[in-house]
Amino acid sequence: MIVSVWRYSHLLFAIISSIFLLIASITGVILAVEPISNKIEPYSVSGADELSLAETLENLNAKYEEILAISRDRNGFISVTAIVDGKNEAFYVNPFTGERLGALLQKKPLFQFATNLHRSLFLKSTGRFLIGLASFLLILITISGIVLIAKRQGGYRQFFAPVVRENFSQYNHVVYARFSLIPLLVLAITGVYLSLLRFDVIPDTQVALQVDFDSIQEEPFKEYTEFDLFKTTPLSELRELEYPFSEFVEDYYIIRLKNKEVYLNQVTGDVLAEEKYPTVQVMSSWATVLHTGEGSILWSIVLGLGSLAIPFLTVTGFIVYFKRPKTKIKNTYNKNEGTYVVLVGTEGGTTLQFAQEFHKQLLSIGKKSHLALMNQYTHFKKMEHLIVITATYGQGEAPASAEKFVHLVKKHPQKQAFNFSVVGFGSTAYPNFCQFAYETHEVLETSNNSTALQEVFTVNDQSFEAFNNWCATWSKKVGLNILLEKPKLATNSLPPSTFEVINKAEIPEDDTFLLSLKNLNDSKPISGDLLSVIPEEGARERLYSIGKLNAETLLISIRRHEQGLCSNYLHQLGQNEKLTATVVDNRNFHFPKNAKKTIFIATGTGIGPFLGMIEENSHKKEIHMYWGARTTNSFNLYKNYIDKALQDGKLTNFKNAYSRNQPEKIYVQHLIKQDKELFVEVLKKKGCIMICGSIAMQKEVLQELQQLCNEHLGKDLSHYQNRKQIKMDCY
Repeated sequence: MIVSVWRYSHLLFAIISSIFLLIASITGVILAVEPISNKIEPYSVSGADELSLAETLENLNAKYEEILAISRDRNGFISVTAIVDGKNEAFYVNPFTGERLGALLQKKPLFQFATNLHRSLFLKSTGRFLIGLASFLLILITISGIVLIAKRQGGYRQFFAPVVRENFSQYNHVVYARFSLIPLLVLAITGVYLSLLRFDVIPDTQVALQVDFDSIQEEPFKEYTEFDLFKTTPLSELRELEYPFSEFVEDYYIIRLKNKEVYLNQVTGDVLAEEKYPTVQVMSSWATVLHTGEGSILWSIVLGLGSLAIPFLTVTGFIVYFKRPKTKIKNTYNKNEGTYVVLVGTEGGTTLQFAQEFHKQLLSIGKKSHLALMNQYTHFKKMEHLIVITATYGQGEAPASAEKFVHLVKKHPQKQAFNFSVVGFGSTAYPNFCQFAYETHEVLETSNNSTALQEVFTVNDQSFEAFNNWCATWSKKVGLNILLEKPKLATNSLPPSTFEVINKAEIPEDDTFLLSLKNLNDSKPISGDLLSVIPEEGARERLYSIGKLNAETLLISIRRHEQGLCSNYLHQLGQNEKLTATVVDNRNFHFPKNAKKTIFIATGTGIGPFLGMIEENSHKKEIHMYWGARTTNSFNLYKNYIDKALQDGKLTNFKNAYSRNQPEKIYVQHLIKQDKELFVEVLKKKGCIMICGSIAMQKEVLQELQQLCNEHLGKDLSHYQNRKQIKMDCY
């Protein structure tokens, strides 16, 4: 509920202010160029700021017969107003020599147009009010955006943790928002401040010095170069200095510095009056600088990029909203007819696509399936099987379409017996991976007449393979035969490429084989990426982890299944035969370049990508590998690669665990316990642990690592997951 309040507030503010913000952002980008173009003008003189006022006046007075004023702007350019050949002129000068550098900068027509549009929309006071209101709404949008990102990422400490990509708009909206929120907040706050200043809501207090003319002294006479203020004040502090109007002692120097205004006796150098600028005036000056970027190329670029982000965030934000699943789902059977009820909890719509595919296949085999959102849980008169497919939002919370589920389960106990299964969708990059799925399982387990058909099944990073595995297990338990088709989700895959088979090695008793492929195309996969293979038209895609041996040669390790269409297709490929497949970017499972120590954990064919990573370890960083299989014969497929890597120093250590070599089964998690000091050291010293293989192995390994973290590091395993020190690609 709280998330919804922030979300709808964020949307409402965006809708109300979008037009004005778009105008302000586009003109803001244009105006960000102005201070940059001014700053690069050749009027800056190196070392000028270190000159004292006394030195500056002496240099300029020697050059010009009569000077009226000296100024220093925010760019650091020094200008004088002087009488030259009987004419009053203003121009930039070199304060060392008095040399004229050029005429004062004039605002260009484009910038003048953009300024008028940016400040008032050419609507005078009405326009200024609207822009001020839009700035205030931008503050609210920014704050609500910060809260939403923090909740999505699992807390403020995870604010800059990796973002799970659901689709282009969602991913880039979050990524770009994180980097532009601070400059946007500064622009919004200063914009509101300047608007309030313009409408006199904030009084623009000015200094008003009073001179006691009766106390002005005419002695002792001093040269102006001997005045203490002139000698001790650097030019960098100056805003403006006005010369005395005449030589009469009643006329004095008026000096405006960064923090105060001073009147100075022109004969004795005595301070006649002095006052620091009011706080409001200082704040107004800072607000102007922060809002315009005047005087700083770097800040102007930041503001320009921040302004440029507004149209992008507006468009992607609306796309994200309108792509969200709507509550209307078409059903062949209503809620009282369905014997199979599929409920979905989704945030961005991805999980709904998986649920729809499952629901569609149930209907295709003649089952009465009813699909609904979790928030639509109610009495289902004929429900025999309940399948809940749900994502988790932020810190383990329910997604928007499932916020009421727990309450509704308690409110609507089912009258007939039913079994249930829960599938959780999420990313292991987040600390509370699939937590809401576990909460869903618990609440269903305690409800009337329910029986859990299986434990919670989790799907990492929208893995269709994992979802398909769950479906196969579930189908077998209920006696159905369901074949899923992969939903059309956004992927990072490249166009199909052609590969040539150059070698095949196998262990028949293990039903595993190793294919060496020559890359005939320009695709440049990295070890850890995936190879998408579809053996024939209409067949389902299979993904295999890639090990890259060199620029041309790739390895994929495959387990052959008796009825496996894809594994048998790959197995029958002969020497020099061609394979068309697609490389899928798997950026979260690439070798960590900055880690000094890395541990690989794999079972069976999960060793494939690690063989490539080891081969690429030209800097011979410390790599420890733990690999599990059935028997020592299983190792023969990879033995040459491992032996050579150990010999070349590319692999530091290799340990195996065979489950069928001895009466007592040994698994990789047992090796972790034996070598716990190494694992603790790697995590403590910012090393990385990579896991590839079966989901079952992953679960056991994570439990072991969690225990190590609790006992020896005093931190939760999620702490290291969030820092990308734990990388997984299991299936």
